[in-house]
Amino acid sequence: MLDKHLVADVRPKAKEENMVRWGNYRITVLQDRLFRLERSENQKFRDEATQSVWFRDMPAQEFQLTESENELMLETVACKLVVKENREDCRIYLDGKILEIDNSGNLLGTSRTLDGYDGEMYIGLQNKKAADMPETARIKLENGICSSNGVAVFDDVNSLTLGTDGEVKPLRGDGVDEYIFAYGNDYRSAVKALYMICGSTPLIPRFALGNWWSRYYIYTDKEYLRLLNSFEEQKVPLTVATIDMDWHYSTKMEEDLHITEKGRNTEFHGGNSGWTGYSWNKRLFPDYKKFLAKIKEKNLKITLNLHPAGGVRWWEDCYEDMAKAMGVDAENGEMVKFDIANTEFINAYFSKIHKPYEEDGVAFWWIDWQQGVKSGMEGLD
Repeated sequence: MLDKHLVADVRPKAKEENMVRWGNYRITVLQDRLFRLERSENQKFRDEATQSVWFRDMPAQEFQLTESENELMLETVACKLVVKENREDCRIYLDGKILEIDNSGNLLGTSRTLDGYDGEMYIGLQNKKAADMPETARIKLENGICSSNGVAVFDDVNSLTLGTDGEVKPLRGDGVDEYIFAYGNDYRSAVKALYMICGSTPLIPRFALGNWWSRYYIYTDKEYLRLLNSFEEQKVPLTVATIDMDWHYSTKMEEDLHITEKGRNTEFHGGNSGWTGYSWNKRLFPDYKKFLAKIKEKNLKITLNLHPAGGVRWWEDCYEDMAKAMGVDAENGEMVKFDIANTEFINAYFSKIHKPYEEDGVAFWWIDWQQGVKSGMEGLD
């Protein structure tokens, strides 16, 4: 069971008076221009939250139904949704136009990652292009919820289920599970509707709007503090001090930790890659608590870089606590694998690793590399 503070507050069950059953469909009226359209041959409809959609408990909506042998027309004060047996034949009547319910005019949204791109053009990582990427490849953006033709569709059928206990479950929708945003060119209202069902984006703290110092460089504590002093002397205002991955052991793993010499450069022990790490490099930061305190005296917020995918290995300060929590063979140095699908791991990961450093002065974390699609639960990225 997840620790209480990690459980998301969800209200996924729609009011019965906002839902209509017709044939293999279930239609939910969430606003006068926002509809959920589910279609299941097996009559299986999902009432739980998903990774994306947390809230469907909207107040009772006003709409009228007109049913014939071949179609169901659902009319609100703003538009009409016409549902037919074949999903591709469904239509929206909006502003005097009959519109197909697709993403042909979608104005697009975001990309999963910007790695390897310069603007929209693919250049590869460290000037090395992947063999399967064409020379003129452009970044591929996912669909958004605003559209030039007035209708956008958010397909949520493949999102995993999010239980009221906060745990992600390997359950997807059956058939069709779409959210139809029929907002014309009223894009602000479309975005507000998205926030309504997915949750509002918290306001970022004021310090995040200031200047951040970030450089991928192996600093010592003295060099870093000297740099911050020079910014003060030059009257360059900063609000965030970013310490890249070299806060932990990273580049001289063999020299510092003698991994191979100890016979622990193996898969069982987690190898000798320096990307993942959770222990302050004592060669660079002999007294990290004192170092963090001096940064805080300058009224700066501190963030540390993380690459969690490599797991927790035998040399980490937190290793014994993590190994005990996960039932791992600590005596022989077995790696604690990163497993975001495991509730026990999640609880231990935050309480045994992150919370102590936050108490030392770390304000937030820069998560730079995770397990991607290779997780303990199919579809959990």
